[in-house]
Amino acid sequence: MEWLADAGVINVCYCLNLPELPLKGNYGPKLYKICFRDTGLLVASLDEEAQEDLRANRNLGTYKGAIYENIVGDMLVKQGYQLFYYSSDKPSIEMDFFVRDADSLIPVEVKAGDGATPSLNNLIKSDKYPDIKYGIKFGYKNIGFNGRFYTFPYFMAFMLRRFLSDETRQIP
Repeated sequence: MEWLADAGVINVCYCLNLPELPLKGNYGPKLYKICFRDTGLLVASLDEEAQEDLRANRNLGTYKGAIYENIVGDMLVKQGYQLFYYSSDKPSIEMDFFVRDADSLIPVEVKAGDGATPSLNNLIKSDKYPDIKYGIKFGYKNIGFNGRFYTFPYFMAFMLRRFLSDETRQIP
C-alpha cells in the first residue's frame, strides 16, 4: 500500500479516533480506506459486468457514491489536504472527510443523492465535538448555506482550500 501511495496510484484516508483536533495526532495508522488518484482506476478495479453497466449508464446508483467520494477525495489531496474520515457505531456517525480551517475542524460529506445528512447534523449540533462549528456538503446542489453547513456542487471541491482561506466568508 505504501508503494502505491508513493507511486501516486492511491490516496490513503485514515480513520480518526475521535472527530477532534489535531488531525495528525488523532488517528490510528492501521485503520484506513483507499481512494484512487484516477477514478478510471476505480472503475477498472470493478468486475467486467459492473464496468459494462457503467459504460451503458446502467446501475449507476450502485456505484455513484463511491465514484463521487473518490473524485472529491482526490480533489482534496490535490489541494494539499491529507485525507481523514470518521466512523462510529455508538452513536452511529459516519463522515467521509475532515479538513480544518484556522480554528475549527470541518466535516466534509459527499452525497450521491439528495438524501438527508444526519451524521453531519449530529456532529455540528453535538456539544461533544467543540472543534466542529460548521460543515461542508458536496452534492448535486447549488451553492448555499443553511446556518449549519455550506453546500456546493461536486465540481467545486477543487476550490475548498481557497474558500476556507477567504476571510470575507460568513463564519457560523
